[in-house]
Amino acid sequence: MRVMVLVKATADSEAGVMPPDGLIEAMGRYNAELHEAGILLAGEGLKPSSEGVRVAFDGAGRTVAEGPFAATSELVAGFWLWEVRDLAHAVEWLKRCPNPMPGPSEVEIRPLYEAADFGDAMPPEVAGQEACLREDLSADEG
Repeated sequence: MRVMVLVKATADSEAGVMPPDGLIEAMGRYNAELHEAGILLAGEGLKPSSEGVRVAFDGAGRTVAEGPFAATSELVAGFWLWEVRDLAHAVEWLKRCPNPMPGPSEVEIRPLYEAADFGDAMPPEVAGQEACLREDLSADEG
């Protein structure tokens, strides 16, 4: 199963405060362990919301809002994309993670939808398109 592991933002991450050297090194070692275990598919830190935009959709309308955005605890400061056996496996690996922030922090694990999760709601032609797209993306990575 694939999961997205979301590192929640903090006041420091939203202020653009860089993590201390020891934390950068510890996270580098942890990412290497994830890679060696065949779990890590992708992962990145995100710049503060002050450098981002949001696009709100309402029918055909689109509204663009520039950051920063309020409610820091609801923002994401970084992510990993993992391939794990199950949610318990993801939790096991996340418990091994160094605290990703200098102070208190929170990390959320969310399973990704897979094509099979949509069942009959996904027409066969769309399922075929999705399968081809995933194959192309995998080939691009290799």
